[in-house]
Amino acid sequence: MLLQLALAVIPTVLAITLHEAAHGYAALALGDDTARRAGRLSLNPIRHIDRVGTILLPGGLLLFQLLTIHHVAFMFGWAKPVPVDARRFSNPRRGMAWVASAGPAMNFVLAWLGALLMPAAPGPGGGSFEALDASLATHPIVGLFLFYFILTNLVLGLFNLIPIPPLDGGRIAVGLLPLGLARRWAGMERAGILIVMVVVFLLPHLIDFDPVGEALNTILPWAFRTVFWLSGHDVGDGGGGVGVI
Repeated sequence: MLLQLALAVIPTVLAITLHEAAHGYAALALGDDTARRAGRLSLNPIRHIDRVGTILLPGGLLLFQLLTIHHVAFMFGWAKPVPVDARRFSNPRRGMAWVASAGPAMNFVLAWLGALLMPAAPGPGGGSFEALDASLATHPIVGLFLFYFILTNLVLGLFNLIPIPPLDGGRIAVGLLPLGLARRWAGMERAGILIVMVVVFLLPHLIDFDPVGEALNTILPWAFRTVFWLSGHDVGDGGGGVGVI
């Protein structure tokens, strides 16, 4: 159980930390050094920890899954948002959209790097999805770590693109929408996280309706195939053998 815990927790911490750091570096590149002055322009995970979003909620999900289904099928959490002062941007709305985009973009790059590092099984077809399944058996610790690393980054990146503030997708939408609609959309920010929590956690249990889970399970196989294809693996013509949640 401890090994399973480490293999799930470490990729999650790395994904969240680098996601937040990407926001800070993007803001700095656009002229806002607020995150640097606040000591948040850091790769130290401790600086980004939110007690609820980084510790209590993911920890509870981990323990619940390990004690009930004996493996980790889903993770959810967040870190303390990196402080950004949009007034320092030449175009505040567009600047915030670029800063918001940096987090998911970082996660997709990390998923691609994980696929590059994934060891392929030796022999003919060593880069195929079937061979990657064999690789997980041949290199169980490294292969499983990289699998969780890819999965966590893809889920975090895709989930954050949901266009509801304060998720990154919501802030990207505010930067792209006409001004009047953008103001109304930005006004959802205070209630946004509550809406997300209701849709993600309550609706699936109350009325057996899970739009986010269904969307992720539809998109994730395609996302896996894409990052493996971009990393030079032969993904074949049909469905791959690499399982997702």
